[in-house]
Amino acid sequence: MEIIYQRTFSILVAGVLIILSSCKEDAAKTAPPPDIQVINVMQKDVPIKSEFVGQVYGLLDIPIRARVEGYLEGIHFNEGLPVKKGDLLYTIDSQPFLAEVAAQKSKVAEAQTYLVNAENELARYKPLAEINAVSKSDLDAAQASRDATEASLDAAKANLRISNINLSYCTIKSPIDGLIGKTEARAGEFVGREPNPVILNMVSQIESTRVQFFITEADYLKLVNEVIERGEENDPSATETRQHGNFELILADGSVYEEKGDFDFIDRNVDASTGTILVQTIFPNKSGILRPGMFAKVRVQLEIIENAILVPQRCVLELQGQYSVFVVEADNTVNARQVKASNRLGDLWLISEGLTTGDKVVIDGMQKVASGMVVNPIQTEFKSQTNE
Repeated sequence: MEIIYQRTFSILVAGVLIILSSCKEDAAKTAPPPDIQVINVMQKDVPIKSEFVGQVYGLLDIPIRARVEGYLEGIHFNEGLPVKKGDLLYTIDSQPFLAEVAAQKSKVAEAQTYLVNAENELARYKPLAEINAVSKSDLDAAQASRDATEASLDAAKANLRISNINLSYCTIKSPIDGLIGKTEARAGEFVGREPNPVILNMVSQIESTRVQFFITEADYLKLVNEVIERGEENDPSATETRQHGNFELILADGSVYEEKGDFDFIDRNVDASTGTILVQTIFPNKSGILRPGMFAKVRVQLEIIENAILVPQRCVLELQGQYSVFVVEADNTVNARQVKASNRLGDLWLISEGLTTGDKVVIDGMQKVASGMVVNPIQTEFKSQTNE
């Protein structure tokens, strides 16, 4: 009897489980498709910007050189502060040069005496030659002697000028208004001859700064085309004003410099060893934050892609260098589609292949969907935070 009871109970339990399983299957078949948020792909003209490592220079960087040899007597400025054109910077021991000037003055006086004697001798010979009291050869000799002493006087005066010039080099003045740096020599040092200091300092104008960077040949062609297009929009003949304010400077701390830079020039040749070409830009520096020698990244627009396809970065899945998105087709079926993502633009991806205008991509709940799944797409709007 007990065995019969156990069998009956087992059959009842199995029947209940079958009924419950059948109900769940029916419920699953009748469950509505899940709500999934989607967005339409964005399409607009996109400026493509590239970054290059550049170096900052003063608008003028003038080396202060010791142009004569000697002992440095005095330093007449404060390092790291502005100086004016004509300000006295250094003095070099002038005693040897004063002595040289005195010696050359003596030679000038000597040559002048010889010239006076030669002119007097020539003056005596001329009337005598007219009455044939002296031969013509004696007159010619007197004339030649006078001309030679005159040439000697000119040479002595030239040597005196050189001596005075060398004496003037003992006082070194600022050639421009600018900011002077750290001195490379101290008072008492012998300067002007290697290995002793020859370049004593540097004065830089930094109200505006030059920023130089190198680009590849391919980027050069893009930049030239962009420069020409912008120039033609403004004034086809005014090539100097092209690319006005189109360069940005990213400083070492990652901040973007407040002023925009202007295109200055492109070098005449491509470096055959590196395949790059030099570009120079000019950045205003009213705040004085830019200093010569700084490294910074230069961001520049190289081209504009018209009608580019953009999607938020969070829509894109990446696996081993392959990119894909979930696209909701017209019949609300989800399809995983491979795409080619070419550039990051802030919080967006630029998609060069795989998507077209009007495609709807899943933006939220991607972990809940799979290819072939039917969903209820909920249209949402994505507001990009990028300034690109």
